Amino acid sequence: MNATVPLLLASGKITMHYEPNSTWNTNLILQARRTGTGTTTCVLCSISGGTSYTTIPSTDVELFQIQAVASLASYSNIPIQLQLSGISVTIPATSYNSRIVFTISAL
Repeated sequence: MNATVPLLLASGKITMHYEPNSTWNTNLILQARRTGTGTTTCVLCSISGGTSYTTIPSTDVELFQIQAVASLASYSNIPIQLQLSGISVTIPATSYNSRIVFTISAL
């Protein structure tokens, strides 16, 4: 993931939610976590939170925060790991897909 927090915000949060398609089975659970910080040229910037799996609901939930001090906070290649659970032999065999939306906003 690449993320840039505008200088006017100074800090920001990355939230996520999923948009299921009509065949999505509600027993399937999507989760995400941040497994690293990626790269940045900002010396006083930092990333916090998001290192434990967080369930991705259909409404926004915070994944992690980016803090900047008097600088544009720009990160590239932030590793995000996804996990799918709830799979069972009782769930019909078919193709399931969902869109995960990540949003950057003010704290």
